[in-house]
Parts: sequence; structure tokens; C-alpha cells
Amino acid sequence: MAKESMKARERKRQALVEKYADKRKALKDAGDWEGLQKLPKNSAAVRLHNRCNLTGRPRGYMRQFGLSRVTFREMALSGKIPGIKKASW
Repeated sequence: MAKESMKARERKRQALVEKYADKRKALKDAGDWEGLQKLPKNSAAVRLHNRCNLTGRPRGYMRQFGLSRVTFREMALSGKIPGIKKASW
């Protein structure tokens, strides 16, 4: 389980990215690099890091499900993810 402060920081970054997305795109299209530099650093989408939606784990993230590999395995084995079953051959 990730620290609550790390999860909060990531949510704050996500909010900034959404807030400044249109302004950032307009400045990029206009080529106004000075104006772009005046925006907050954390408003750039590059600074986001994928985290598990349930635990906040930053590594082993599965983009298709929005979960870490550990959480995905637990949920899949308990049957909480529809259409997923353990492979056997």
C-alpha cells in the first residue's frame, strides 16, 4: 500500500494536467515557449505516473485494468474481474 501522501500528490498532478490541458495546447500551437514555461511544472502530462487505483502501487501497473499486477492477481483468482480466468493447458 502506497503512502497516502504519494496518492494525494498524484491526484493533485492529475487535476493540474486536466486544468491546463487546453491552455497548454494553445500555447504549443502558437509556439509561445515563454508562456508555456510560466505554467506550473506539474501541469505537464509527462509528469504523471500510472498507479494502481486500489492500492496506489506505482510498479507493475496493468494499463488495461488500471491495477497493479498484485491486485489484479488477487481479484482475478477471487473472480472479481469478469472474463478473466487462470490459464491451464
